[in-house]
Amino acid sequence: MGAPLTGVRVRCLLSAWMKLSCPRLVHTQTSGKETHFGFQTVPEAEKGKRVYHVFESVAKKYDIMNDSMSLGLHRLWKDWLVRHMNPTPGTQLLDVAGGTGDVAFRFINYIREQREKLSRNKLDHQQNLSWSDISRSYSQEQAGSLMMSKAVICDINKEMLKVGKEKSLRLGYCEGLSWVAGDAEELPFADEKFDIYTIAFGIRNVTHVDKALEEAYRVLKPGGRFLCLEFSQVTNPVLARLYDLYSFQVIPVLGEVIAGDWKSYQYLVESIRRFPPQEEFKEMIEDAGFFKVTYNNLTSGVVAVHSGFKL
Repeated sequence: MGAPLTGVRVRCLLSAWMKLSCPRLVHTQTSGKETHFGFQTVPEAEKGKRVYHVFESVAKKYDIMNDSMSLGLHRLWKDWLVRHMNPTPGTQLLDVAGGTGDVAFRFINYIREQREKLSRNKLDHQQNLSWSDISRSYSQEQAGSLMMSKAVICDINKEMLKVGKEKSLRLGYCEGLSWVAGDAEELPFADEKFDIYTIAFGIRNVTHVDKALEEAYRVLKPGGRFLCLEFSQVTNPVLARLYDLYSFQVIPVLGEVIAGDWKSYQYLVESIRRFPPQEEFKEMIEDAGFFKVTYNNLTSGVVAVHSGFKL
C-alpha cells in the first residue's frame, strides 16, 4: 500500500502534472521581451521602473547637472527649439517628459513677447488714442497676457514634477501652466486636444518609442506639430571622438561629484548611444503617421530637433 498523500506530496504531484500537461503556462511566468537599459539588457517590464528611479534620484540636481554636462548649451538648444516652434497666441502645448518646465517656461515667454508685439503694433496704428484709451487697452491686454495659450507639462516622474512646480513658483510662472503625471506611452488626454507636442531629452528613456510616437499623433489636432529635441549622432568624426571621451570619462564623474550619483549618469550617457541616429528616427516618426518630417542638427549633431505634422 502506498504512502498517504500528504499536503506536500499533493502539491508536488500537481506541480509535476502542470509541467507535463501545460508547459506554456509555467514558462510564461519567466519569459518576456527584453530591451536595453543603457548598455544592459533587461526585461521590458523592468526598464520603466529603473528609468523612474534614475530621474527620481537626479531630480533635485537635474538643472545643475544639465548646465555642467552641456556647458550651458542645453539652454541654447531649448531656446532654438521654441524659436523653431514659433507658437502663436492661443496655442495649446503639451510638453511630455518636461518635468522641470524648461520648455514650457520658454513657451510662455515667447507667447508674452508675441502679445507685446501685437499690442505695440495695434497702438502704432492708432496714434490718436488718448492716455485713458491706451491705459484701458493695456489693462485689457494684461488681463489675458497669454491670449488663451496654455502649456501642459506631463511627466511620469512625480519627483520631477515636484521640482518643476517649485521652480515655476520661484520664477513667477503662475499663469497658463498645468502639471499632469502621465506616461508618454499612454497619455491621459483626449484625442486631438493639442496644437503642439514637444518632448525634450525624454523620448530615449521610453521603453516603446513607437507607442510614444503613436500617442503624440493621437493627442495632436489635425495640422498639429510634433517636435522632439534629443541627443543624436555627431556628424564630425573628430568631434565624435572627443564627445565620446567627454561623455564616458567626465560626465559620470560630474554626476558623482555634483549629485552623488555615478550610476544614473552612466546610464544617461549609455542611453544616448543606444538612441537611433537621425535618419532612422525620422523614419520612425513617419511610420507613426506624421508628414513633412525633417530634422535640424545642432552643435554638429550632438542634438537634433525632429519635426513632423499631423495632416
